[in-house]
Amino acid sequence: MTWQSFRERANVWLYDSKERVLGTFQWLTLLVILSALSVLAIYYGYEHDAETSASLFDVVKFSFGFYVLHYLVRVLYHFHPTTFFKETWAEGVVMAVLLVEGVGDLLWGSPPLGQGLAVLMPSIGDFSTFLVQGYLFVAVLMEWMRPGSRLPRVRLHPAVIFILSFVLLIVVGTWLLSMPLMSTVEGGMPLVDAFFTATSATCVTGLMSVDTMTYFTSKGHWVLLFLIQLGGLNFIAFGSFLALASKFGVAVKQHDVIEDFVNSGSLLGSSGTLGKVVAWCLGLEALGALALMALWSPEVAFNGLGDRIFSSVFHSVSAFNNAGITLFTDGLAHPWVATNWLVHWVITILVFLGALGMVAMFDLFDVGKLRERMTQPWRTISFPTKIALYFSLILVGLGTAAFAALEWTGTMEGLSWFGKFTTAVFQSVTRTSGFNTVDIGAVGMPMLFLLLVLMFIGASSSSTGGGIKTSTLAIVLADVWRTVRGADHVQIFQRTVNGVLRSRAYSVLLFFLAGNLVGIFVLTLTESTLLTQGSTTFFDLAFEHVSAMGTVGLSTGLTPLLSSAGKVVLSIAMFVGRVGTLTVAFAVGGRTSQSHFKYPEGHTMVG
Repeated sequence: MTWQSFRERANVWLYDSKERVLGTFQWLTLLVILSALSVLAIYYGYEHDAETSASLFDVVKFSFGFYVLHYLVRVLYHFHPTTFFKETWAEGVVMAVLLVEGVGDLLWGSPPLGQGLAVLMPSIGDFSTFLVQGYLFVAVLMEWMRPGSRLPRVRLHPAVIFILSFVLLIVVGTWLLSMPLMSTVEGGMPLVDAFFTATSATCVTGLMSVDTMTYFTSKGHWVLLFLIQLGGLNFIAFGSFLALASKFGVAVKQHDVIEDFVNSGSLLGSSGTLGKVVAWCLGLEALGALALMALWSPEVAFNGLGDRIFSSVFHSVSAFNNAGITLFTDGLAHPWVATNWLVHWVITILVFLGALGMVAMFDLFDVGKLRERMTQPWRTISFPTKIALYFSLILVGLGTAAFAALEWTGTMEGLSWFGKFTTAVFQSVTRTSGFNTVDIGAVGMPMLFLLLVLMFIGASSSSTGGGIKTSTLAIVLADVWRTVRGADHVQIFQRTVNGVLRSRAYSVLLFFLAGNLVGIFVLTLTESTLLTQGSTTFFDLAFEHVSAMGTVGLSTGLTPLLSSAGKVVLSIAMFVGRVGTLTVAFAVGGRTSQSHFKYPEGHTMVG
């Protein structure tokens, strides 16, 4: 009997049980992963005696064995194992590693690769199991979302799914950060502060109520890193929600309720885009980490090579995702890095690219696009890319000029000419991220007001930044200019902007403005004590709230002084600013209704 004939007989014999067995394993795998992740969180988050620690980690070891078994079962039931290995090579590598670790643990009492990681980087050694579990969790979710999976067909509005993904991440982050071993304070981080910090990291805002450098342990820093990465890559969540929406039969036209992804035709139209987005993001973050690792000055007190690598990765991820969270007291104004101009420029480039948006980056830097423009010179960058790039450069230029003019003899006094230029560019670019190389509380009122305006505008669509977005600004300005000229059409870069886009732009502007006004008003109530004491002004409250809702993170130093109610208000502002005001509106409002009639036109005076 040949191997081929044996496989055919085996496939026929196994066929009847295939769906039942694989379906059971699919559910069991999800339960095992969730259990293992919970056990790991408890294992690393709380103090345990040796016996309890061993019992908890036995659960993790069991999960690894179960994953290997599940993988082998899938190989067994696949009609073409060679094809299966090719399609799941990444997962196969993970399984091979788990198998080696398991055999090593049985034979020598310790996993060889894990021990090696622990020696090189103790923090990575601790969280390597989290990385494996997290990877497999994502793999299982992707498996569940494929056509024909057993995922229950619960009909939810796409925007609701998108919002719930952020809510879940914030809840998990709050639980993790409140664990005793995540912070240096006895008893762990207070629940309100943990919620605020988790929201800030997930929504890539960067407002912090505590000193990140001294308050958190290395484990807490790892949790912040994961929250920033997962929150910044909301593209993944959006892609998942799109898959679910398609699965549940939601109309394609309803996908545009996600404000950050209004240009769905260019970003989400082709297959494999999500993988491309992830690859680009991780690749740019890796390049940024390598640059930072080489450029840290000797003054930075790293605890060995592992700490240097982690710090480089953390700041690169934080910069590209426009989070603005650092591992230094006072941010990049810390004496260790305050005058390291090369580090500042690396951060600046990462922040700018992250705020530019994936649509624009694909259009500008994709090899295929570059080759196409070289062979066909008449092809230019797309309309959305022009808006993102040109308006971003204009805002950076205006912000740089204003900061240089207003703070030359202020917060930048004593710096060299190159240092002043770098600082002005840095603070202009980081209007979307919250990084600071000067004390924002010491900045003069005129520049603070301009920073508030820049934070309100924010980054570009499909980016990791917030605000009303450069596209909204471009359309509103173009429409105002059309009104002034008395023209019939709104035109930008030789393109006509239709009424739907204009309506959406004004809706975003109105929702964002209204959200800030309501939030600032509530802050005046919750922080009335600070206002009466005279140490805090109304502008301080407005600046902090706009920074929160714009997911920026610049602060005049008010956040640590806020009451618990004030921190909740800013948390809500960060959440709404991250998921998008229109997304929340559509989620609450439900499906769009269409009427087949219209009322007579009405006319009134305007202005």
